[in-house]
Amino acid sequence: MATKKNISFEQALSRLEEIAAGLEDGSMTLEASLKAYEEGIALVGFCEKTLAGAKLRLTEHTEKPEESGGTENG
Repeated sequence: MATKKNISFEQALSRLEEIAAGLEDGSMTLEASLKAYEEGIALVGFCEKTLAGAKLRLTEHTEKPEESGGTENG
């Protein structure tokens, strides 16, 4: 699931919660736990990248308010 490009941030976060719950309850085999952990690492990377992009977009909007059509000097 982590490698799909059409996954949303919310879907990735939900899947991370599922993985964490599965790892915590101890019901998985060692191999299944390792695969789940690897998927979780990939999802964390996706979420971090998505959040960094959102932060950049917000920073661009807050640092350049004059470019949004405002008339401060008018």
